[in-house]
Amino acid sequence: MKDLTLETVFWISAVLVAYVYLLYPALMWLLAKGFRRQHIINDQIRPKVTLLVSAFNERGVIGNKIENSLALDYPPEHLEIIVVSDCSDDGTDEIIGSYAARHVRLVRQNKRLGKAAGLNLGVAQSTGEIIVFSDANAIYQSDAILQLVPHFSDPSIGYVVGNAKYVETAGQTASAQSEGFYWKMETQLKHMESQFGSVVGGDGAIYAIRKELFLPLLATDINDFLNPLQIVARNYRGVYEPAAVCFEEAGESFQKEFRRKVRIISRSLNAIRREPRVILPWIQPRHWLALVSHKLLRWFAPFYLIFLIVSSGLLSNLTIYNVFLRLQLIFYAMAIAGWLFEKRTGIPKYLYLPYYFCVVNAASLLGIFRFLTGTLSPTWETIRETPPAPKADVHFAGKDS
Repeated sequence: MKDLTLETVFWISAVLVAYVYLLYPALMWLLAKGFRRQHIINDQIRPKVTLLVSAFNERGVIGNKIENSLALDYPPEHLEIIVVSDCSDDGTDEIIGSYAARHVRLVRQNKRLGKAAGLNLGVAQSTGEIIVFSDANAIYQSDAILQLVPHFSDPSIGYVVGNAKYVETAGQTASAQSEGFYWKMETQLKHMESQFGSVVGGDGAIYAIRKELFLPLLATDINDFLNPLQIVARNYRGVYEPAAVCFEEAGESFQKEFRRKVRIISRSLNAIRREPRVILPWIQPRHWLALVSHKLLRWFAPFYLIFLIVSSGLLSNLTIYNVFLRLQLIFYAMAIAGWLFEKRTGIPKYLYLPYYFCVVNAASLLGIFRFLTGTLSPTWETIRETPPAPKADVHFAGKDS
């Protein structure tokens, strides 16, 4: 009876791991092919757009970001540029202020209140029908906004997510290369989810919403996940536009990516708590399937992995479970080796994915803990140093348009 219980735990865990990483992408591919949802796209519309850029101590990149924004191929009289500074103290605000004559507006928080509070302030002062949210290091392709806005000609569309591509640079870190590979898979899923129903979540680097659908945020909210959930709960759809491209650099180290993912996962779980209607399958069944499969089940994958190795270890007297145990031990040994190499000489390429896989799942575990204990910080730190912002003519690691 004991072995039967352990075998049940093992196979349930194995199926969940396989579903999250293999079966769900295959299922979504089939659903996107067979049950694609169409919507109206009118590329002649030119609504008033506010480009809202979030910044905290971004002296190294904010000038390039503003120049890039001013050069966008969108009618200047229909484009408002606002940069929200969360009490920056490194000269960022002075750089933004130097563009005032070119109609770039600085909205400054005089206390460090966090990104969510800054966005509340920025949206309240905006005049656009459509708000495009962006980060200070996200460099837009010239037609990015032109690619986003046509979807809003369909009244059922509440938000549009662009295609953030990770820049490939010489001497790229192992973390950046692993994140770039991970992001390619993510963008494929976004595209398929969008075709089937709604893309799950936004992207802080490039996503747009109808201003009328923005709801004020709490200090610990993650806007690019909560906003889309709130919009879906009001019976709108969200779509992914791969031709609306921006470029940014991946994290410089696994440690920085780890901290970023912990923050994202803890706040994203909090966003679902804030908008619980989205986990009711009858609200929007297609979005529900994607939300549960792509996000919730994946965030809880560390538990399936723990159950998997413990149950296979306890059943290792049986040949099949002994084989599974050995494969898992080899995989985790590769991840540990990657961690040791990173601290010394740099990670060999064949160790990138095992190590990154474990980093992501460890971040999920800590993110869940922080969500459950309520230890969510309203402020954030820039995860990069202050390199020059990436240009739009570099090679990139993302899904081709």
